[in-house]
Amino acid sequence: MRLLSGIQPTGLLHLGNYLGAIKNWVKLQNKYDSLFCIVDYHAITVPYDPKKLPKMILDLTLDYLACGIDPKKSIIFVQSDVPEHTELAWILSTVTSLGDLKRMTQFKDKSKQHAENINAGLFNYPILMAADILLYKAQVVPVGQDQLQHLELAREIARKFNKKFGNVFPEPKPILTKAARIMSLNDPRKKMSKSYGEKSYIALSDSPETIWKKLAPAVTDPARVTIKDPGTPEICNLYHLHQLFSPKKQIDQVADACRNAKFGCLDCKKILWENIVKELKPIQEKRKALAANPEKIKKLLQQGAQEAKKIAQKTISEVKEKMGLKY
Repeated sequence: MRLLSGIQPTGLLHLGNYLGAIKNWVKLQNKYDSLFCIVDYHAITVPYDPKKLPKMILDLTLDYLACGIDPKKSIIFVQSDVPEHTELAWILSTVTSLGDLKRMTQFKDKSKQHAENINAGLFNYPILMAADILLYKAQVVPVGQDQLQHLELAREIARKFNKKFGNVFPEPKPILTKAARIMSLNDPRKKMSKSYGEKSYIALSDSPETIWKKLAPAVTDPARVTIKDPGTPEICNLYHLHQLFSPKKQIDQVADACRNAKFGCLDCKKILWENIVKELKPIQEKRKALAANPEKIKKLLQQGAQEAKKIAQKTISEVKEKMGLKY
């Protein structure tokens, strides 16, 4: 079975990206025929700096590789290097209803965030996402809860196309991430995101000192005003991070200390800090070694694009034949 997923090159990856996507991808690539894309066409639907985009593409590739995405097991490529993505997106737009697109909640959310730049690309984003998936006839797509609506639309588009022109596309099924939703450090009501400022997230490339500066003031259980106040770990954002980074013995220790006011939040944060630093250290070391040879990274992306094109061109040829676009 074939799997496809991707991330936008909008800057260095943070813990939310790592726990919610890439850490899971590393395991999935051993089970599926996997393609991992850097979706740069999606990234240009919101304001961005053209001068910085090339570096961000290479930075994201480094993060993929450093976290364990293996080019010997998976195809790693940049979306814009395979023009069939946009070609299929145009074709699929002819079987996608305006009503379906208007129902997409992410368009409404992004429109509020970027009110000065509500463009047609942002509106048609779900069609391009469907094209990304269907172009490779991916049967499974690892997604978070917030992307389920887009994936369901991709399934609907596949059904409509198959019904109108004949079977070409499988209906992709979701693989929901098992990791808890990672929330902002300074506002646990919001998902961890770079758009909320540097203090809201921990980047995979952050130094131990930087990580501590972000964790020390991070919001915990609001009931714990002083060390003597008992708390409820289940409602604490950092306790959820403990469950993802700390060994069980320490998780139990932190929970007990919180409930019974045995030590303060700084002690809890110190334990979490040590465990995050420990997990990120080998990733950072590998990334540093890979970054020393940027030409090798570019070559790897070119090779990935060539492999992806072989699949993409075959699909486009089949689509055109079904639609009567071949003569």
